Amino acid sequence: MSIRQLPEDLINRIAAGEVVERPASVVKELVENAIDAGASRIIVTTAGGGKSLLRIEDDGHGMDRADLLLSVERHATSKLSTDDLDDIRSLGFRGEALASIGSVAELTISSRPAGAESGLRIEVRNGVRHGPVPQALNQGTVVEVKNLFANVPARLKFLKTDRGETGAITDVLKRLAMANPSVHFVLTGGDRSTSNWPAVTGTGALQARLAQVIGDDFAQNAVTLGCSRHGVVVAGMAGLPTYTRANSLSQFYFVNGRSVRDKVLVGAIRAAYGDYIFRDRFPVVALYIAIDPAAVDVNVHPAKAELRFRDPGGVRSAVIHAIGEALAAAGFKASTSVAEDVLGAFTVPGKPTAGSVPGGPSAPAYHAAPVGSFAGFARVSGSGSANPFSPLYGQAGLEGLSEPSARVEAEPAPTLAEYPLGTARAQMFDNFIIAQNGDSLLLVDQHAAHERLVYERFKAQLASGPVPSQAQLIPLIIELPEEDCLRLEDAAPELERFGLYLERFGSRAIAVRETPALLGTSDIEGLVRDVADGLAEWGTSAAVSDRMEAIIGRMACHGSVRSGRRLRVDEMNALLRDMEATPHSGQCIHGRPTYVELKQKDIERLFGRSR
Repeated sequence: MSIRQLPEDLINRIAAGEVVERPASVVKELVENAIDAGASRIIVTTAGGGKSLLRIEDDGHGMDRADLLLSVERHATSKLSTDDLDDIRSLGFRGEALASIGSVAELTISSRPAGAESGLRIEVRNGVRHGPVPQALNQGTVVEVKNLFANVPARLKFLKTDRGETGAITDVLKRLAMANPSVHFVLTGGDRSTSNWPAVTGTGALQARLAQVIGDDFAQNAVTLGCSRHGVVVAGMAGLPTYTRANSLSQFYFVNGRSVRDKVLVGAIRAAYGDYIFRDRFPVVALYIAIDPAAVDVNVHPAKAELRFRDPGGVRSAVIHAIGEALAAAGFKASTSVAEDVLGAFTVPGKPTAGSVPGGPSAPAYHAAPVGSFAGFARVSGSGSANPFSPLYGQAGLEGLSEPSARVEAEPAPTLAEYPLGTARAQMFDNFIIAQNGDSLLLVDQHAAHERLVYERFKAQLASGPVPSQAQLIPLIIELPEEDCLRLEDAAPELERFGLYLERFGSRAIAVRETPALLGTSDIEGLVRDVADGLAEWGTSAAVSDRMEAIIGRMACHGSVRSGRRLRVDEMNALLRDMEATPHSGQCIHGRPTYVELKQKDIERLFGRSR
């Protein structure tokens, strides 16, 4: 076949394949145009997940007749005053979005500039322009896109469901709103509940906008960034190391006001938090980079979602320094969710809760309560003693300690050699069990160990059928973003296999009616949020079955005994016995060891007694 020149309409449709990937791509291009036009208020209306209708209304500068006609031509733009691509200071610059959209949808543009007596309307159908004709309109521009990809059915069938496309549009507009706090954004339509993010200005405007979009919880559990280094200005907010998510979807990156994906920035965040969080957790970050436009190339991706830094090492260094400095200034501050967990772990000293289990070292006493919750075990207040050993019930040769609360009393115990993990002697720092067998001392991480036990029990129950559940006396209502509620609602039938029964409670909340019996009264809200994060990462509710281990891993983590929980001797011994009977209990589900064993000769060597 000989080479031929492609017709203009086909060229536009080919270009649309790069620029117009889905309805959310159209929203991004049109809202960026509105921002570049100086809009202070932008209203986005959708229907059918954006496939039936997208309507973007702004109060920007507007266009006169000449500009309106040129706006739908390929490679016609007002964004570049010169031919210098090394000094791009606008969000758009290629001038191909409207022409590409007009080739795959019904496009209508109405606009009125300041000082004009009336507006004008132009239509594009299958790449053919009609108009302009007069149109009553306030100052600004209104763009309507209907029946996207109707003339390209092959593209249409690759789109997600209306719900999926609605969620993608929400995500795009959230990022644009985060990048432009001085602009009022409204997202509405018959296929969604309305989101309204009023403009914020002045000191603290960025923090206020992030609180609007991400949530007050993030604003309360994050530090403010502010650093200039190597010609790079770093701003934004970074979550505390104890405020994390199960995936990286809550990490937002902006360079010169543009939302981007960049490996340099992702790696910098990972390095900045490397000493503070586990490898399977992700900090929540909204990172803003301001840099000389000549030092960054944004013309490397059709949708301008990726870029290239001239000095990536300098950018990485600036980000790591800014986050490290901010976290250091926060000192010992922890997220509010951690504080609530700790406060909830203590009750009146010596006062058992309902359903307390009788004392005794045998395993049946431990199994009498739900494995995940230690329900009914008495807990001891953390006040009154600075000694690192908790006030246990029993005696184990610690009479020499000066403070009465540090003594443990004797208990009938089997021969030490009978148990590989020995018998419990004390609890240290409210997290580590000190045990002794025939010739060894063992330090056991109670949370990591119990997490593995709950995980293995979940697996065993799933293998024999649905996980038994227990009904909540009063349903637990959890507020979540609308897109998370949609994902959980879709996945609800699959989640019932795991003993988790959910249903929608309005547009932005989930009601938890039943929970896995293994979890008892543990951190159900944290579990539901983690499952929602997982569904967002996996993409479809069908992935729940394929991700069984990830789901029960999340449940085990939230259902295991927490660090900071004081245990009695019988509770600790029961945990040790279960570890001995459970496969893989030598490491937690994250790969960390659950106990460390020191032989007697190793301890003697520490004191120089082996010579």
